[in-house]
Amino acid sequence: MPRPTIFDVAKVAGVSIKTVSRVVNHEPNVRASTRERVENAVAVLKYRPDQSARNLASHRSHLIGLVYDDPAAYEMPSGGYILDLQQGALEACKSALSELLIHPCDFRKKNVSIELKSFIEETRLAGIILAAPLSNMPKIVRAIKATGTPFVRLSPGNGSAEQFSVSTNDREVCAEMTRYLAEMGHRRIAFIAGNPDHKAVANRLLGYKDGLQDSGLKYSEQLVASGDNSFGSGFSAAEKLLAKRPPPTAIFAANDDMAAGVIRAANRLGIDVPGQLSVAGFDDIALARQIDPALTTVRQPLVEMAQRAAQLLSQKNGDTKPEVIPATIKIRESTGPAPE
Repeated sequence: MPRPTIFDVAKVAGVSIKTVSRVVNHEPNVRASTRERVENAVAVLKYRPDQSARNLASHRSHLIGLVYDDPAAYEMPSGGYILDLQQGALEACKSALSELLIHPCDFRKKNVSIELKSFIEETRLAGIILAAPLSNMPKIVRAIKATGTPFVRLSPGNGSAEQFSVSTNDREVCAEMTRYLAEMGHRRIAFIAGNPDHKAVANRLLGYKDGLQDSGLKYSEQLVASGDNSFGSGFSAAEKLLAKRPPPTAIFAANDDMAAGVIRAANRLGIDVPGQLSVAGFDDIALARQIDPALTTVRQPLVEMAQRAAQLLSQKNGDTKPEVIPATIKIRESTGPAPE
């Protein structure tokens, strides 16, 4: 059976091939009823545009790039966060008849800006989804701006009216998680902060402080340890926190990988979770549901955030007002009442 063409779609939809092209390329000023007829025809015929022809006509590819911090730069890398971003971006790209190109980027390299600009120019990307912590690094943002490529920043820490951004309510939901632990009777609640270059993660520390204040508990630097968002850093931070006397009865980590490291450290030290120690994380990646006990965490809507970012890239003349998709708390087996 021959591959359906744009002429076939136009015939079924009862429109011109120019109209089909405008709908497929998500151009504005097409009547909703006309757009619906064309989209139905595309679905019925299973039409897929010729990417080479589209690229030549537009001088850009129809590729959306997902640029993220290279997990391989960490001693114990984790791909859970990236997998959720990929899922959301892929779903949106499929609907928009675009393709997704993933690109790990090591921001620690001196020539990272040059490498990133070369990558964008060679692939002629139609748009970029820039994941945190890259989304709040000026040199990375400047490198993308210099190419003139549209981009959306994910979790930049603070939105800007000049650029598209999609984030979640890190500070507010972390205050909520801290209050939950306090309501369970915990008075020594420790916190493991993440990568300092990740401004959204820094907002989680602020939320922890807010939650303590809301619960009538004093903030103590002795109960805060630093990590880099990796499993290994969570393990090391937990060992330091649990060596304190008296030790914390709850540890809230700024992401799930570090929280999993806390549970591993507790197991090595013979500390029962949640009988003696409650552990909470942030993200709700697959690992949070796979470890034992299953992790109480903040469900960051990563899939929805990446999906929305890809949708924003397909909009023409859209409003660049920052968008916030709220996170929710997921209570599982790793938290419980404070030990007597």
